[in-house]
Amino acid sequence: MVALLPLLAAAQGGAKSVVTTDRVRAELLAHAPDGIAPGRQVWLGLQLAHKPEWHTYWKNSGDSGLPTQLTWTLPRGVEAGEIAWPVPRKIPIGALANYGYEGTVLLPVPLTITPEFKAPLAGDLEVRLKANWLVCKKECIPEEGDFVLKVPARSTTALNAAQFQQAFDAQPRPLDGGGSTARIEGSALAITVQGLPATLRGKPLEFFPETGEVVETGAQWTQAWKGEAWTAQVPLSPQRAASPTAMPVVLASNGQGWRTELKVVGAWPAAQAAPAGLPPSLEAALRENARAPATPSIGFAAALLGALLGGLILNLMPCVFPILAIKVVGFTRHADDHRGHRISGLAYTAGVVVSFAGLAALMLALRAAGEQLGWGFQLQSPAVVAVLAALFTIIGLNLAGVFEFRSFLPSRWATMQAKHPVADAFLTGVLAVAVASPCTAPFMGASLGLAIALPAAEALAIFAVLGLGMALPYLVASWVPPVARWLPRPGAWMETFRRLMAFPMFGTVVWLVWVLGQQSGIDGAGALLALLVALSMTVWALTLRGRVRLALGALALASFGLLAWTAGGAITRVATAQPAGAQERWQAWAPGRVDQLLAEGRPVFVDFTAAWCVTCQYNKKTTLTDREVLADFESRNFALLRADWTRRDPAITEALAQLGRSGVPVYVVYRQGRPPVVLSEVIGVEEVRSVINNEL
Repeated sequence: MVALLPLLAAAQGGAKSVVTTDRVRAELLAHAPDGIAPGRQVWLGLQLAHKPEWHTYWKNSGDSGLPTQLTWTLPRGVEAGEIAWPVPRKIPIGALANYGYEGTVLLPVPLTITPEFKAPLAGDLEVRLKANWLVCKKECIPEEGDFVLKVPARSTTALNAAQFQQAFDAQPRPLDGGGSTARIEGSALAITVQGLPATLRGKPLEFFPETGEVVETGAQWTQAWKGEAWTAQVPLSPQRAASPTAMPVVLASNGQGWRTELKVVGAWPAAQAAPAGLPPSLEAALRENARAPATPSIGFAAALLGALLGGLILNLMPCVFPILAIKVVGFTRHADDHRGHRISGLAYTAGVVVSFAGLAALMLALRAAGEQLGWGFQLQSPAVVAVLAALFTIIGLNLAGVFEFRSFLPSRWATMQAKHPVADAFLTGVLAVAVASPCTAPFMGASLGLAIALPAAEALAIFAVLGLGMALPYLVASWVPPVARWLPRPGAWMETFRRLMAFPMFGTVVWLVWVLGQQSGIDGAGALLALLVALSMTVWALTLRGRVRLALGALALASFGLLAWTAGGAITRVATAQPAGAQERWQAWAPGRVDQLLAEGRPVFVDFTAAWCVTCQYNKKTTLTDREVLADFESRNFALLRADWTRRDPAITEALAQLGRSGVPVYVVYRQGRPPVVLSEVIGVEEVRSVINNEL
């Protein structure tokens, strides 16, 4: 537990003044040259430094995109205003155009300090910011950051004066709007602006309307000076969605802008509905630049309930069954020891909860450091898979009676399990989480998806409740006497049951070998099998007495190893095979592939899966190979994509996050012009057929 404290601290300290991604460096800055007090000038600002060719968006993003959004958490008596947007630039994208920022831009926000504000005793004003921005090149990536900044409340803050002054200089200056109009003339706006500086006369100006979806951003337009008035003829958008009575606009020259409000003169033509089928190139461009992060649709309380139910259901998942065997043996071994049962139940629960929280803290800390990880990330490492396979091989041999741990250990160590049942139960809980964590049970998906978007403390609470749900049946069984009385009494049957339980443990080893085969190919699976055979041979040889028996044991194990190597290839090939006619239906998922297929007019079904996800394999071998389901896919002209997350893939991690998920399985149906539909984790034939046949 002590080793987890730095990870917990790192996860809880994920909020900071700087967030860096592969595309943007974002920093929260403050400017309080006169200190913090009522009536004083205080500014905050988010500075975005873009990598070359990347950009974010203005308050009106143009034909596509999304403006940066800032959500503040401030002390009582401190209120944040709106972003004082600097003058943007026009960013052409084929026949379209957006308004945004490249290079480095500071988005300043004024603070109002009211008389209710009381300077904190610590002397610092703590500011928290949740920021979301869409950063685009040819592709678009929704990003976010949690920032915290402590601003001295009893002294001045002017270290960032130069950056804020540059942002103030880039803000448009107000113009007297008297006489400035936007006259509706057929399918265009005839714009007249009065009161511009005399130094601008005769010069071409840039035009940025603050109201979106009115003019055709990427179209050609004309401008001219008529004496002191600047005029322009700007085409209306064929898909106009707004009919304002006044239009605030920004005119700019060489980075300096002037803002005025145009009075709309005339009657707007009837707004046209968007055509049912936009050109594929336009449709793809719009989707490419307007992709926003999916917001989880459930609240924190619902997420806690989903985590508790999901943890309970985890006990029914195949990957957890071997651990249940160990718990059943342990329960029956001490059936008459009620106090021991209770202590063991608490220790097991503590092991499960601490392990879930520890894994979650590690994942959150690595994500805060810029890693693209999701739930079950540990089994994306072939080394972890190999270590688990070796561990379960040893446990299986022990359950089968091949050896006893006490025969290999000093007598003092050999009796530790009996002397320290609490530690033994706690470690069993840790082992259960190691095997169960890659599974995603029903109710878990949405809860885990919300957890990774929450502050660290709330996220860890969700994972802890998930662990509590998984341990709850054993906790209840250990503390409720009627449940304990249902347990069978100790007897000779226990030895037979113990040996029987070795088989699900070996089944887990087979599964892990297959997982490593998916990650590293058949050679990797073969190498792991050879390692496990060598490990088994060593364990067995150590139990033999006499040279002859040792030689015979070694020969038998060598023969078994040769057969296992041959069988390993067959296992891998059979496990990865699909029914006839099914495999060729699926294509590999890739970023942008869904958009391409939708632009071609095809609906898309995406299977987010991984070899180490037992639920994924169950669904793949049952529902997704059902003849009626496949026939419906074919009749509806569905494109089938498979996103394989067996090895770490940041693009798949990001796609899952956009869907509000952090683990697999996830099944999604995409249709042109409609939001994606996310199915349940354990899908049934009727559920899939209902969704893919629903054209509404």
